Amino acid sequence: MNVTGLYRNRFPSSVLTKKQRVWNTLCKFFFSRFIETSDTVLDLGAGYCEFINNIQAQKKIAFDSNPDIHSFAAKDVEVINQDISQINDSFPPKSIDKVFISNFLEHLSSREDIEKLFHNLHIILADSGNLIILQPNIRYVKHAYWDFFDHKIPLTEKSLTELCLLCGFEIALCIKKFLPYTFKSAPTTHPVLVWLYIRLMPVSNFLFGKQTLLIAKKAPHVN
Repeated sequence: MNVTGLYRNRFPSSVLTKKQRVWNTLCKFFFSRFIETSDTVLDLGAGYCEFINNIQAQKKIAFDSNPDIHSFAAKDVEVINQDISQINDSFPPKSIDKVFISNFLEHLSSREDIEKLFHNLHIILADSGNLIILQPNIRYVKHAYWDFFDHKIPLTEKSLTELCLLCGFEIALCIKKFLPYTFKSAPTTHPVLVWLYIRLMPVSNFLFGKQTLLIAKKAPHVN
């Protein structure tokens, strides 16, 4: 699949500018509470680097198979342009404090690939490490889930929970309705109103949320 061409068509520059503003606000007023400034943070399937560019951490790493990632990562972000199958070759065991995964799992080819990835993430995460997963929830998105040509695997908060438990993680937080499905369909992308959306939770996300936020903590042993 021509991933580079697909995403250039899907996200024109006007949309990317709005997404960067949204993520600056989300990181500052929400996701920063889960990231220590001393952490090593891996953004897996980093895409346009909206999260990793805007979060504060000691070491920030963007991992993506799309070569365009070099154009979007900030100067303080280390870029690894490789296929996900090579992740264990890129990081030694217990070297990452937090792994952020946003709108990525649905693009993998099979459930077996997702399970293998989570086992590998368990290896590279520090003993106190966390997965932070933002994932479209097909329970709420419904048929619109398939509007994107590269979506393959449907997931809900329950299947994500089962996956994490299977691969040696404990669930620390699960907000089954968190953000709207896409920023194009969000009520607004203005920073002030994104901040207001955060402040008005759980009412705002109950009304508009279609993506699940799940935070999973590495358990001492894999079952």
